[in-house]
Order: sequence, then C-alpha cells, then structure tokens
Amino acid sequence: MSELASRLCGSSDLYETGGRRPSASINFITCHDGFTLHDLVSYNEKHNEANGEENHDGHNKNLSWNCGAEGPTDDPAILKLREQQKRNFLATLFLSQGVPMLLSGDEMGRTQQGNNNAYCQDGELAWLHWNLDHRRRALLEFTRRLIHFRQAHPDLRRHKFFQGRPIRGSAVKDIVWVRADGAEMTDEEWGAGWMRTLGVRLDGDAMDVVNEKGQHVTDDTLLILLNAYHEAVPFALPAYVSGVRWAVEFDTARPALKEGGQVVPGGESVTLAGRSLMLLRHVK
Repeated sequence: MSELASRLCGSSDLYETGGRRPSASINFITCHDGFTLHDLVSYNEKHNEANGEENHDGHNKNLSWNCGAEGPTDDPAILKLREQQKRNFLATLFLSQGVPMLLSGDEMGRTQQGNNNAYCQDGELAWLHWNLDHRRRALLEFTRRLIHFRQAHPDLRRHKFFQGRPIRGSAVKDIVWVRADGAEMTDEEWGAGWMRTLGVRLDGDAMDVVNEKGQHVTDDTLLILLNAYHEAVPFALPAYVSGVRWAVEFDTARPALKEGGQVVPGGESVTLAGRSLMLLRHVK
C-alpha cells in the first residue's frame, strides 16, 4: 500500500533527495517491450511462437493476469472485467503525479496476441488497427476524458512534492490519506497486509505554487478512491468542512457515467465496486 502511495505521488523517495521535482518521474504501465495493456489483462504467459525462437525469447515475469481465461474468450464476465482492469490502469496512470507515458495503441485496446517480444514482427501482429469495435471505441473515449481532465486540473500536475502537513500556517494539508470509514490513515495501517482499499484527498487550495504572474495557483479538491478487493466496499466520503459535497467524475466500474453525474454529501458512503477506481471532486 505504501509503495502504491509513493508512486501516485511522483516517487519522491527516488527523486526528491537529488533536488528533482515530480516531473522527473516518467510513469507508465506498459512500454514497447513486454505485453500491451490489453494483453496484460488477457494472458498469464507469453506466447512468442511467431518469433521463431520456440518461445524462449522475451521475459517470463510479466506481472499479468488473464482474468480467468488465457487469451481470446467469449465469456462476458471475463470480457467485462478485462475492460474494467484496463480502465483501472489508465486512470491510475493519468491521476498520478509525474509525467504519464502511454504506449501507442493501449488507448484503443491493441493486442499482440500474447507476444511480449515483438521486435522481429513487421506485420499485422505489431501493426495498429484502426477499425475499432465498440469496446475499443469506448476505451478510446474513456482515455480521452482522462487526458482532458488531467490537463484541466493542475492538482494532478504539481510542480512540488506533497508535504502531508499544514500549508502556510493553516489547518489545511496538501494531501490526506483516508480509509474506507472516512478517517485518516494511521501509521500502523500502512503496513497492514490485509488493506485493499485506499483514498487520497488532494487539496486544491494548498498547492503552494504561483504562476508566471505571481498569483497563487488553486484548483478543485479531488478525492481518488481505490479498491483492489474483489468485492464491493462502502466508502465514507470525508466531511472535512461543513456542507462538503462530492461529485463523481470517473468510476471505472461505470464508464458511461458522465463527469459530475452523481453528487454525494460528505459523511455519506459511495459503493466502490470490486477492483475499481473512483475520482470525485469537491463541489460547493
């Protein structure tokens, strides 16, 4: 859990001591070597027979999960979970501090049919296919929305690392980690092996940065909820100020939900589906 938190925040453990900023962290889920995003959620093992090396080439530790079937399947439950897992990875990438790197084709579900070392392929296996079915079009649209939201919110593109303490003498923290009951995480809970849900509140009024005109930069306060558990979990939304309300901007379990399509008062709970991520925005 603490490792995930460090990566979401731009990996200050790797860069801050050297005087670098969050932009030094180049974040990615997949790259030109290894599985594509679609294959990451569709294959447990590499399938490199087409490379002519009897499947001996390519690395064996893929950190992947096929969601219940190896390769192509007609099982609707598996297909649904795979699409949700892709959205989970994309949302985690674009909501993290640092510079996101997206492998070309991942935004529309490109596959190499389980080949994790397609260096020698110059054919349909490695080409980008632009004739998209409904699943690939939906993933492309979801990715577009994520990119647009990131560009619109400097809270997700901070120039300084989080401090986790009150800013400028106020009681407001720039970042707060919360558990499913809405309370702030304790030091002991960071090492608890059973923890599978986590929330992080990014305070848009505590960015501690000015623009080129010397004006203090502010943004909306955002709340990211993550649930790695396979079952749904009720998550109590923080009520850190009186009258706070939270608008759901993204829910990887409900990709058709439009930004702000659900508003929930602070103190009440939302249902965080199994294996899902939800992004909420503080609204007046």
